[in-house]
Amino acid sequence: MSDDPTLGEVMRRLEDVRADLKDDFRELGLRLDSKVSLERYQLEQVARDESLKLLAERVKGIEEAREQAAQNRRDEAQRAADRRAADRRLIFTALIAPVLLLILTVYLNAQGAGA
Repeated sequence: MSDDPTLGEVMRRLEDVRADLKDDFRELGLRLDSKVSLERYQLEQVARDESLKLLAERVKGIEEAREQAAQNRRDEAQRAADRRAADRRLIFTALIAPVLLLILTVYLNAQGAGA
């Protein structure tokens, strides 16, 4: 009969098993609380994909705006170069050509008067 446990030992062992089970269930509950449901994961994934798509669109818009601004600057520089060329032609036509014609006229008159 000495091999049989006493009622006190049985109660202690049952209390230990109960405490172990209680700890295991608490641990399991904590692990389940830390897990994410599949639906929530999918919703978060969709939201992340949507935000990445919006970000990519913004970056594309910024790049297009920069490209457009660079094109505008090139166009403006070309227009300025064209204006400078037109101004040079105007200066030649308005100032230099009449002076040359005046010099030619004076020269021809001087040649004609001397002949």
